[in-house]
Amino acid sequence: MTQPSQPSQPSLLGLAWPLIISFTLRSLLTAVDLPYASRLEDPDAAIAAIGLAFPLEFTFIACWVGASSALTSYLSRAMGERDAARLEQLLATARTVVLALAGVFGLCAVGCYFAAPWLPVEDAVIANFQIYAPILLLGAATVGFWSILPDSLVKAHHDMKTTMLAGLTTGITNLVLNTLFVFGFGWGITGIAIATACGRLGGFLVSWTRCRTLEAQRAAEWASLDPSELGHAPLERPLSALLKLGVPSALTYVLMASESLFANWILVKSTSEQAATANMAAYAIYHRAGLLFLMPVIAVSVAVNPFVARAYGAGQLQRIGQSLRQGYLYAFGYAVGFALPLCWLVGEPLAQFLSKAEATKDLAALGIRYGVPFAALASGPMLLARPAFEAVQRGAPGLLMSALRYVVLAVPFGWVGVQLAIGQGRPPLVGLIGGLVAATAVVSVAITVWLVAMVRGLTPPGPRNA
Repeated sequence: MTQPSQPSQPSLLGLAWPLIISFTLRSLLTAVDLPYASRLEDPDAAIAAIGLAFPLEFTFIACWVGASSALTSYLSRAMGERDAARLEQLLATARTVVLALAGVFGLCAVGCYFAAPWLPVEDAVIANFQIYAPILLLGAATVGFWSILPDSLVKAHHDMKTTMLAGLTTGITNLVLNTLFVFGFGWGITGIAIATACGRLGGFLVSWTRCRTLEAQRAAEWASLDPSELGHAPLERPLSALLKLGVPSALTYVLMASESLFANWILVKSTSEQAATANMAAYAIYHRAGLLFLMPVIAVSVAVNPFVARAYGAGQLQRIGQSLRQGYLYAFGYAVGFALPLCWLVGEPLAQFLSKAEATKDLAALGIRYGVPFAALASGPMLLARPAFEAVQRGAPGLLMSALRYVVLAVPFGWVGVQLAIGQGRPPLVGLIGGLVAATAVVSVAITVWLVAMVRGLTPPGPRNA
């Protein structure tokens, strides 16, 4: 099929800038769980419980991102090829996937409550975890997954401003509800969990309202085109196509979630029970701060998928390599020029704000000042490369590199780092972070080499009916 002429599209960074603003502010607003938890009666137990729930949150994110990445990739390519039948087919199939995910996470919420007493942590941490984690999972089941459909559609339309607005709405809703539930109603960790679960509803409504308008405009525009300019290649097995791309993407994030499990396990095994709680709380603060400082790079990586997929569908291969180089330069410049000096400035005040215990404050300050900037520098290439593979419907490279990072390298690198730190009289957390950053750097180099080879070997897509 001859590729039809396409309207001019923004550059990768031009597409990503609303996401950079949105993801950064959204991370600030949704990270309020820790500041609010630090104001509770037993802050370290609450923060440690939230840290223990990170793997569950990442599992939700894994399934959400897996389904969303696959759907966004195929929808964006269909937009590039102007194939209305495939758009409708993909959306119908995605609804089935969302229903299945919602059911599974509802069951997991129940299982999580009964499994909590088996955790090798203090009773106060278990009590907080039994409240926070099930509510978090129920919120994912009832609200979170349904946002996949409108969110993927607006991204395929390259309407990142709506994604920005939806993200800000989610964050602001979370902030307002946290304030109301914790300080107004005195619900403690229960209020924090409910606010997090309900906060996503506002963002969903924003995306859903906007995507209805965009789809009406798209249908009217395509109806006015000559049939020769439209694609006519719906997928024979749409569920298989989405799963083939979405499952590797989801597993990538599941593997990312395992890092918190491994990290907490290493800290528990390497220290006393009391010291483990301080280290776990500090790791939770470091982890959340790391996500916050990574958001500007994560935002660009989210834009990579629809950008590359649409450019690929339109046969604009030269733009793909140019834009990925632009993304890499941006990630490096951000880590060195912004994250590094800012973490040095705010590391100690931020740790002081988020914890009352002196041991936790000191450890968290070390993690933010020394660990976060280098984690951002090491993570950039890996974050940008994975969605580029997914955009051309290749899920295996990202999954293989994630398995290398989180299964093969995470535990030995983290354990060796802890032992070296203890041997030198340094806190175990410092060695753990150093080992994990080193593992990330190794994988980032490997996936970048693979990405360069992939981009050089791309050929324009032909008619597709797979």
